[in-house]
Amino acid sequence: MIKKQSRVEVRVKKHMKVRNRLSGTTERPRLAVFRSNNHMYAQIIDDTVIDANGNKSGATLVAASTLDKDVKDGLTKTNNVEAAAKLGEAIAKKAADKGITNVVFDRGGFIYQGKIKALAEAAREAGLNF
Repeated sequence: MIKKQSRVEVRVKKHMKVRNRLSGTTERPRLAVFRSNNHMYAQIIDDTVIDANGNKSGATLVAASTLDKDVKDGLTKTNNVEAAAKLGEAIAKKAADKGITNVVFDRGGFIYQGKIKALAEAAREAGLNF
């Protein structure tokens, strides 16, 4: 009998491969992207922060999602390419307010096309460098 991995398991495995190669620093934090069936989420994370137990725990510096009112306004759907582009602009604007210009892009195991690509290109146009 053939046992096929679910799409979620495959994506998580790909994401772990990506995470082994890149990490967010104080000078160049990580822009992590996650998309669900209905919404998209983006966070800028500094992975060098150490918690009280001495373990590395990423500190979220900036976060935005399609659930936010400023992103959701004017959108008919929150799970399409247009919504992803608006989210990219919003995360770049919030990052600029915090003084963050350079980031490392973490696509979260998702293929770089469609919504993920639209978010990345919109963030680049709005001023983020990666």
